[in-house]
Amino acid sequence: MEGVYRFLLTPRWWGINVFVLLAIPFCIFMGSWQLSRFEGRVQEHRTATKQAASDQHEAARPLTSMLPVDKATSGRRVTASGHYGKQLLVPGRQLDGRDGFYVLTLLRTGSGTSLPVVRGWLPGAADAAKAPAPPSGEVTATGALQASETPGDNGVSAQGGLPAGQTAAISSASLVNLVPDRLYDAWITLDKADSGMKAVPATAPDGTGLDLKAFQNLGYTGEWFVFAGFVVFMWFRLLRREAEAVRDAELGLTPQETPQPVTSG
Repeated sequence: MEGVYRFLLTPRWWGINVFVLLAIPFCIFMGSWQLSRFEGRVQEHRTATKQAASDQHEAARPLTSMLPVDKATSGRRVTASGHYGKQLLVPGRQLDGRDGFYVLTLLRTGSGTSLPVVRGWLPGAADAAKAPAPPSGEVTATGALQASETPGDNGVSAQGGLPAGQTAAISSASLVNLVPDRLYDAWITLDKADSGMKAVPATAPDGTGLDLKAFQNLGYTGEWFVFAGFVVFMWFRLLRREAEAVRDAELGLTPQETPQPVTSG
């Protein structure tokens, strides 16, 4: 029987064996790396959840001390004072499983730069008549700091086709064409919504939490381990077929002469 497997020493099989010996560790490494990325996102989600719980009880800090927005400052409570100005609606936003819209009002601060403030959420189609007017005079807005949105992230749609007075994304890039103010590259959602609206909870920063990308990492983990198993399966299959061919050749059998299983009936 040992002579049957002498083909393993041929150049062709040396190439196959080297490929298998390299492919299996590579697939295992890639699968482990994807798994570590998923586990890292799970840990980030836990950390963000704990941080959000503690943020609700911490004292609000001045807005300018928490800029620019990053993973460490996103969701933290900040405060800013000024006068409310132009108001916009942000359609297509869900809260508690219901469709509705945000009421977004620009707060012109003492520095002359305006801060987008989500004052609350209302159900139904976006309608300026439903949105309560902002308070007059100087106000102090306190809420969770959020990074500018990007169309395509977190279900945010593209800007095109919206009526006047509406915006799809809450970002300085989207608002710069709608308002004349100089804008902060951030926004806040009030702790307590104004005038009968529901408060909008803060969202986790991009790249954290158990989002679609996190579960993609988990899916890729399974794929890489499947690839490793497939390489092993194909190697054994090729080995078996080659060994059978050598054995048949030693017995003087051609492929047509190979005995076939006998079927009854």
